[in-house]
This record gives sequence, C-alpha cells and structure tokens, in this order.
Amino acid sequence: MYEILMMWDWLGFAIRWLHVITAMAWIGSSFYFIALDLGLRKAPNLPVGAHGEEWQVHGGGFYHIRKFLVAPAEMPEHLIWFKWESYTTWLSGFALLMVVYWVGGELYLIDQAKAELTLWQGIAISAASLSIGWLIYDRLCKSGLSERPTLLMVLLFGLLVVMGYGLNQVFTGRAMMLHLGAFTATIMTANVFFIIMPNQRIVVADLQAGRTPDAKYGKIAKLRSTHNNYLTLPVIFLMLSNHYPLAFASEYNWLIAALVFLMGVTIRHYFNTKHAGTGNPTWTWLATALLFLGVIILSTLGLEQEGEADGDSVALTGTALIMAQADGFEEVHEIVLGRCSMCHAREPFWDGIRTAPKAVLLETEADLARQAKAVFLHAGMTDAMPPANVTFMEPEDRAAIRRWFKNARM
Repeated sequence: MYEILMMWDWLGFAIRWLHVITAMAWIGSSFYFIALDLGLRKAPNLPVGAHGEEWQVHGGGFYHIRKFLVAPAEMPEHLIWFKWESYTTWLSGFALLMVVYWVGGELYLIDQAKAELTLWQGIAISAASLSIGWLIYDRLCKSGLSERPTLLMVLLFGLLVVMGYGLNQVFTGRAMMLHLGAFTATIMTANVFFIIMPNQRIVVADLQAGRTPDAKYGKIAKLRSTHNNYLTLPVIFLMLSNHYPLAFASEYNWLIAALVFLMGVTIRHYFNTKHAGTGNPTWTWLATALLFLGVIILSTLGLEQEGEADGDSVALTGTALIMAQADGFEEVHEIVLGRCSMCHAREPFWDGIRTAPKAVLLETEADLARQAKAVFLHAGMTDAMPPANVTFMEPEDRAAIRRWFKNARM
C-alpha cells in the first residue's frame, strides 16, 4: 500500500513537471510572437504581400524575419507549426486535474458546507465547467462581435467573473481558483485547436492548390490569438494560487480572481504598446498596483478557512471516516496537536503565521481524518513537516503515524 501511494504521488509530481515545462514553452512562444507581430516595421524592399519585417539579434547571430499578412505567393518548402506546446499543456493540466481534484475530490474539490454533493457530482460539474465557457465564448465570437473587439473582451470578462462566482458556490476556494484557471486555459487551447490551426490549414491548402487565400481566416485567427495573449498572465496566477491561502481562502476569492484578470489586461497593454512602438503607457503601472492593492484588501476581508469554522460540524464520510476509526488514531491526534496544530489552526499562535499554511487545518479529530494522507506523506514517510523539525517530532511519533495509516489501509 505504501508503494502504491508513493507511486501515485510521484505520478502527480511527474505530470505537474510536464505541465510546467510545456506551459513555459507555450507561454514563451505566445509572448514572443505577439511581441514580434507588434514590432514589425515597413521597409522599401518588402516582397509582395509582406506586412513587415524585423531584425533581431540572439545567440551570437542576427535573424531577419518577415511576416506575410495572408500568405506568401508560394508555399515554402520548410514550414514550422506551433501547436503542440498548447495541446500538451492542456492535456497534462487535465491529467493533473484528475489526479489531484478528482481522485482527491473529497478533500480538495467538494466543500460540503457550500453544497452537499457526492464525489461523482462534483467531478461532473468539474468536467462540464471546462467546456461550457468555450461554447459560450465561441458563440460570442461568431455572433458579429468580432467587429467590436473591445465589447467582446468586456463580455468575456463578465463570463469569467460569473463562472468564478458560480464555481465558488459548490467548490472549495482552492478548487474554484484552479478550475477558473483551467476553464480559461481551455478557451485558450480550444482557440488554437478549433480556430487558429484549422484556419492556417485552409490558407496552406489554398497555396498548395494555387488559389489566393482569403484574408478573413488570418483576421479571425489573429483575434483569438490576441485574446489568448491577454488571458495568459491571469491563468498563471490562478494555477499558482493553490499555494497561497490568502488568495483562495477568502470569501471574496472570486472577486480577487476578477481583479487578477484586469491586471492581466493592464500588464499586457503596457508591453504590447511598447512592443508596437506606439507609446509608453506608464499609467498601467499605477493601475496594476491599485488593482493588486484591491486584491490584498479583499484577501483580508472576511478571511475564512475552507469548510465550516467547526471542524467537526460536517459529518465524516468515505476515506476520512475510515481514517478516524483506524487503530492508533487517538495517539496520532495527540501527536499532531502537540507538534502541528500551533500553525495548522484556524487562529495560529506561532509567531509570524497568520493563516494555516496551505489552509491545512489539524486542530480537531475531523481535521486530522481529512488530512490523513498529507500527514502521512509529510510527517510519517518523510520529515518534510514540521519544517526543520522545529517542534521536535520524534522518530517514534513518525512511526506511530505510519502504523495508524497502515492500519486504516488494511
């Protein structure tokens, strides 16, 4: 049983590693091409159909890049497609969602204090939330609003705020933030898969057939690519938020997410304007700082831990109930009270700690039962907790944790 649990944890680590690597590749190429596109310059010797060119220096050499707004006169022999960065990021992220939030749904996904859902109902809502946003957004883009891009962005922002509020009515704060990020990332990857790549294939097919490609396909793809550019930074924040309870454990977490989306706009507006050489909008610095100040204020208003204030007020079910009934539970509870609960409390009394790290609570028996796996991995199988063993957890204490966990899994 130990081996299976450890292998499962390493599987989650491997998928997370892959997800981060591919996300870096996708975000890097996205930011690069937006900057390249905005930095293009007219030149007298441009070939027919070329929109602009740019000289760059990197890696000890010079690059001369030209962009054809629709397509060149002939199909080039060598053509590089940028798509797998996006696809692999989404696929690895979806796999990580299943490993952490579906398999661990009773702990990380569902908040019984908000909505009494079974695990399969929570998983169904989780899966459905990833697609519904794309369907609404895609319909808006195809409704004629593409000719009014500012209004379209405002409506997209409204959709994201509504989705954040809705997810917060059923999920834990941690899961809400993560799902809102996954919801947004799904829109971005779907833009690549359903719109940008098919349109580029149409243009390539026209070139190969000797036809003149229609400029509308490039225009549509450009709009979706621009949306992706403005959504990237908020998605990164939402994916990182699960490490910071001040972001997800506030009752105003959905408003925090809304302000983060606005910060994504102000930050990208500054860089996009600079890259285009059309100005130096330093006002965006102040706007971003004020928005972030709003995030900080919201995080301290009505700060709450996930679930009920009383750790025993929600009945234990499933794995948590098994852990609470296993031999050795009382002994481990005493150990955890003495070694861990001074930090992992609703009102921590360890100097310098205002909220429980990662919102993990270990005060009551119910708290311990729900966090059994985390306690086993971090304090039983390894000495990751307490950090630097500041509370002097003894080897026999860790052995007691392992025995209790083994008893529950037999």
